[in-house]
Amino acid sequence: MKILYAVQGTGNGHLSRALDIIPILKQRAEVDILVSGCQADVSLPYAVQHQFKGLSFIFGKKGGVDFVKTFSKLNSRAFYQEMRQLAIESYDLVLNDFEPISAWACYFKKKTCIALSHQSAVLAPQAPRPKKEDAFGKFVLKNYAPATHHYGFHFNRFGENIFTPVIRSQIRELIPENQGHITVYLPAYDDWQLIEKLKSFKEVNWQVFSKHNKMPFRHKHIQVNPINNVAFVQSLATCAGVLCGAGFETPAEALYLGKKVLAIPMKGQYEQQCNAAALKVMGVPVIPSLKTKHLPVVEEWLENGAVIPVNYPNETEQIIDKILQKHAAGTYPENFPIQTPKTDVPVDFKV
Repeated sequence: MKILYAVQGTGNGHLSRALDIIPILKQRAEVDILVSGCQADVSLPYAVQHQFKGLSFIFGKKGGVDFVKTFSKLNSRAFYQEMRQLAIESYDLVLNDFEPISAWACYFKKKTCIALSHQSAVLAPQAPRPKKEDAFGKFVLKNYAPATHHYGFHFNRFGENIFTPVIRSQIRELIPENQGHITVYLPAYDDWQLIEKLKSFKEVNWQVFSKHNKMPFRHKHIQVNPINNVAFVQSLATCAGVLCGAGFETPAEALYLGKKVLAIPMKGQYEQQCNAAALKVMGVPVIPSLKTKHLPVVEEWLENGAVIPVNYPNETEQIIDKILQKHAAGTYPENFPIQTPKTDVPVDFKV
């Protein structure tokens, strides 16, 4: 059996998850790897057979997506050429982690595409959603990487075929401790914007990890480091708490390690608004931005923030086996693509 495992390369979460999934797949089949997108800080220690530009969202420096840069980098002709270049019909099975080239190639070739991603769980009808609807964001999430079957990962088991997060082995093997500092990962904010807001908390040792600076520097009690996986994991393992965006992997890893979390979803990013809603249901504090009016919530969290207990067992191998047993000889379903769920589960979350 020959499998194509296609991974979104924007951000670090998809590639971090792939580090655990790829070895399991390779034990069971011949596997080709496809990566598309940019702005990832994690590299794969495996040969990548297909590397494409794909479609990437570019992080800004004011708390959200930089839509000007994002749309300036879109090239529909290049995307079409990459999609045509991919011999999708040569694979027995396509597993897709929110990767658009292979997803749309499957769509046009009428080939089964198995989504195994966090985004699949976010779109499930049982998953929490923000009260404020974002029709465009929902449209993008649904159509960015269409699939015939969906399996998803989320902070909780919100429904059938929704599993708890894949916690990479590097995190599971850690022995966490509390050395008192706060780890910060807010890639959509400029370093000096963060410093301006964090410097008022003078008793706190902040360790900021930045996508916008290649050299480390220190400003009083705030250490700013470029993204480095080893340094970030060490900081995460030894911190008292994590101030981060409402992505998926970073909050999940922090919760798994028993760290208190405060989340700030990216503006204009519907998936993160949904994640924030799910975190809030669990009891994780969420603020819409780092504006001055929200800093009292940060102060309260620093002083009295609680650790939210979670149970994230290592069941990646069982999930992969379940998918392979069901879909290894899959056929093209007549109702492709899957319809978007019509029911939402609103929660008390305001953007």
